[in-house]
Amino acid sequence: MCGERFKIAPDVMLCPKCSAEQNPDEPLKGVLEVVVDGDLPDDWDVLDLLPVEREFFPEIPVGNTPLWKPVNLRRELNLKNLFIKDDTLEPTGSFKDRASYLVAAFARKYGINNIVVASTGNAASSMAGVGAAAGISVTVFVPKSAPKAKLTQILQYGAKLIAIDGNYDLAFDLSLEYSRENGAMSRNTAYNPLTIEGKKTVSLEIFKKLGAAPDYVFVPVGDGVIIAGVYRGFIDLKKFELIEKIPTIYAVQSSGSDAICRAVSSGKFVRIPTSTVADSICVDVPRNGYYAKMLLEEYGGHCVVVSDDKILAAQKLLASTTGLFAEPAGAASLAGLIEVKDEIPQDATIVVLATGNGLKDIDAAASFVGTQR
Repeated sequence: MCGERFKIAPDVMLCPKCSAEQNPDEPLKGVLEVVVDGDLPDDWDVLDLLPVEREFFPEIPVGNTPLWKPVNLRRELNLKNLFIKDDTLEPTGSFKDRASYLVAAFARKYGINNIVVASTGNAASSMAGVGAAAGISVTVFVPKSAPKAKLTQILQYGAKLIAIDGNYDLAFDLSLEYSRENGAMSRNTAYNPLTIEGKKTVSLEIFKKLGAAPDYVFVPVGDGVIIAGVYRGFIDLKKFELIEKIPTIYAVQSSGSDAICRAVSSGKFVRIPTSTVADSICVDVPRNGYYAKMLLEEYGGHCVVVSDDKILAAQKLLASTTGLFAEPAGAASLAGLIEVKDEIPQDATIVVLATGNGLKDIDAAASFVGTQR
């Protein structure tokens, strides 16, 4: 990062100096951090740490999702202080609502009525749903291969759906072209810094519920924006001296789409074709890769890579022990915990993020349980 500071405005997305050095087939350069200034009131809530006044947020109940004790799963894994942060209960069934909520509020503040987004499905359905509540027109670019449930959500919410013959990376590029040609504000992850800022609310809620920072947090990772948001929330809490240290955060990736973990290990990003049952974390080029890698290295985070079979097994274990049905990407975090649980003290406070509802991708779940009969 070059250290330049900019006023938050609709025409400021990436640092122009850093992004001028952008090369093809690599993560975004010039990703911006939102800096929180001023004092924090004693009776603060999460909106006090966001850069848009509360009157601009749409009337849709985003956030404040349960942080609950999975008693049977605790017993199964012999981890007595394990918690699940259940974002399958967001309005559109996805963690992505946290980013869409802030982006929609920002758009309303500045009188913007057209938002465009590229997605494998969840960010698109999220922006479509939150946009509907906010009275904002939304255009989405998604691969035709996206799960039918997510495509149906998008259309139900009234968004303009552009399904492409290609992957998320192509959808990302086409959506930016659309934004430039039509004057729409991009909600693309990492490219729009508010997507990271909105996702930090999960860490603030975890702290509020526990009264302290957890020891470990397990995060499913694709583009690297959720994990950056998780870090940003804890960084803010430390800045205001509400916690003493940042939790140890695990980035969990599928072995079929593990660009960030490979870069942490090798020191560089190399584009290779990806494929995983966890479509929500399937990307060739993680757009927030450089920033996520920097945070993991700076704050002592770890990477863990798991196979699709282990993700589906974790999805089934989660559902059968807790009653929580998460999509494969939403259960990948649990698969990561299972992979490394012998390295973690049994009395440690652990939070697993469940980031998407299982009904968003029935085919993947059905393919696994069908083999168990």
